[in-house]
Amino acid sequence: MHGPAKGIFFAIFYPILAVIGAPANLLGTVILSRGRCGLSRCITYYLVAIAVSDFLVIITAVILNRIGRIYFQDSVLSTTPACTLSNLLVFATRDGSVWLTVAFTIDRFVAICCQGLKARYCTGKIALLVIGLVSALSCARNVPFYFIYQPLYILDGVPWFCSIKPICYTSLVWQAYDWLDHILNPFLPVFLILLVNALTVRHILAASRARRRLRGTESHGDAEITKRKRSIVLLFAISLSFLLLWATYVGHFLYVRITGEGYLTSLDFNDPRYILQETANMLQLVSSCNNVFIYAGAQNKFREELKKVLMCPFTAVTGCFKQLKHGKTPPR
Repeated sequence: MHGPAKGIFFAIFYPILAVIGAPANLLGTVILSRGRCGLSRCITYYLVAIAVSDFLVIITAVILNRIGRIYFQDSVLSTTPACTLSNLLVFATRDGSVWLTVAFTIDRFVAICCQGLKARYCTGKIALLVIGLVSALSCARNVPFYFIYQPLYILDGVPWFCSIKPICYTSLVWQAYDWLDHILNPFLPVFLILLVNALTVRHILAASRARRRLRGTESHGDAEITKRKRSIVLLFAISLSFLLLWATYVGHFLYVRITGEGYLTSLDFNDPRYILQETANMLQLVSSCNNVFIYAGAQNKFREELKKVLMCPFTAVTGCFKQLKHGKTPPR
């Protein structure tokens, strides 16, 4: 990219994010789908759905939208219809990823804190139903965004780029929809994750104190308490990383609403407002490729399966050489 130095950072960062994020989510999907990580079917379904959704975010938001806008500004990706469709896909996949994280958080809350409801809710069938509903609603609720864009300019009858229609900043209907959109993502997800995690922590601390009183011993060496602690590491790691990486996006939205300056749609890395906007988008996109690394850090069996999958090509080649060698060995 031939542009200012600040633009070069994003031009380098997004390809790196794509190169890391897409294979990582594919690996996570393959490993979790094998069902050998010691996780229940319910947890496995949620984690596979999150990995697939994050992979789609990398494809649509990072590769088609960000990299396409930076490196291929004069390609078909920059025409208004392609740009509009790309943005719609970005919104839908992003919402799916966010709300699947919320659904997983609620599922773990029920499993840990609501023993009476656990047997009915924390099942594979319910998990598939929730995943299907979240995916369908994430697509349906973003359809109105298809109608908010207009061409930035028309050249030889071809509409280029996407510019938000001025009516979106003045119409009460669109203003209400914009607020509703940001309430549904990320304000409500952030609130639900904070609330559910706080309730989960309170329950775990109370249960641990009660168990220590019953056992008359310290938690050190208590296998059950150790198991409980390990069971929530994955949940809290995913939830907290989501909260931290979306914080800048929330702050930018509030800044736009308070100042009334609007969103910038053209690439201008000399404008501090655009840098803030792009940094907020960049950080929330990072949340779509870090879950696999969280799995690897929190789950021993996931690391073991990861090593097996990574070594699979070398094992296959070694096996072929052994078979060839054995075939050439004369029979005794």
